[in-house]
Amino acid sequence: MLSSIVICNLELLRTNLIFMATKKASTITKITFFSTQAYDKVFFEKHNIDFGYKLDFFDTQLNEQTAKLIQDTDVVCVFVNDVVNEYVIKKLAKKNVKIIALRCAGFNNVDLEAARKFGIKVCRVPAYSPEAVAEHAMAMILTLNRKTHKAYNRVREQNFSLNGLLGFDLRGKTVGIIGTGNIGKAFAKIVKGFGCNILAYDIVADAEMEKDGVTFVSLEAIFKESEIISLHCPLNEQTKHLVNKKSIASMKDHVMIINTSRGGLIETASVIEGLKEGKIGYLGIDVYEQEEKLFFRDLSADIIQDDAIQRLMSFPNVLVTAHQAFFTNEALTQIALVTLGNIQVLLENKEIENKASQLV
Repeated sequence: MLSSIVICNLELLRTNLIFMATKKASTITKITFFSTQAYDKVFFEKHNIDFGYKLDFFDTQLNEQTAKLIQDTDVVCVFVNDVVNEYVIKKLAKKNVKIIALRCAGFNNVDLEAARKFGIKVCRVPAYSPEAVAEHAMAMILTLNRKTHKAYNRVREQNFSLNGLLGFDLRGKTVGIIGTGNIGKAFAKIVKGFGCNILAYDIVADAEMEKDGVTFVSLEAIFKESEIISLHCPLNEQTKHLVNKKSIASMKDHVMIINTSRGGLIETASVIEGLKEGKIGYLGIDVYEQEEKLFFRDLSADIIQDDAIQRLMSFPNVLVTAHQAFFTNEALTQIALVTLGNIQVLLENKEIENKASQLV
């Protein structure tokens, strides 16, 4: 009799524990990641220990075809090349997705009006490591100027000739910065250390930068007076194809153009013509207008069908990197922490303290 009571109590306890575990599991927030690389998983899993979310990773991009992969998730986490248009957002809303979390600063790939329409909150990481991107822009300038990438390959083949490696002093050169947000400011501090004259353009002049010796001028003046132009502005209707046939024509001969911001800031066909004509002396791009089909993938065994990027890479004075400017340990740590923190705040129906982080 006693043993029967004990067995019944144990069964009841077991049932209660299963119920509690099931209830707890059902209340754990699930985040579904798209465009996931191995390093994303490493950093997010490491820092998720303090948050306790359930993380689900897909290496595929989010688009109209892959939205069907989302099942029983509260949050969708996307990157720069994911397609988050109204069609996709409508599908997310039907699946009861509450939040779209961008693990990047740019948000031109997200239809914010559609998100508002369907009641989905949108957040981003506005400044994960400005120095990372600014330093990469400077690295591109130094590489293109002093041709260290060519020298590296030469000496490995026992070619110690200096022919074709001539560079120029950066000191005294005029550098034009388009966009003076956190990255633009960080870049200005770096080039100042090289003794450059710094011009800048933004909608509003930055008083702190002016005190530090930066001269704010018109966009036209940037194009006309700069020997090096570095793009650090967001991509929107006003800035799309900022570098085009007309603006290139107004630039100095042999100008150096650096783009570590968004590919759509440059009209690729016009830049190719500028390179062919010799108007553009150097081009360094870490972003490309059609990069979603190329970057973050190993295509070394494939035939690339994009003729424009193939033509760009054929020029000896062009340096292309595959959207790696952000790629530092510090930046990835900040991206993970801020993204997870943003999600936590929004799930609590609060406003994110950093207003630039919350888009909807």
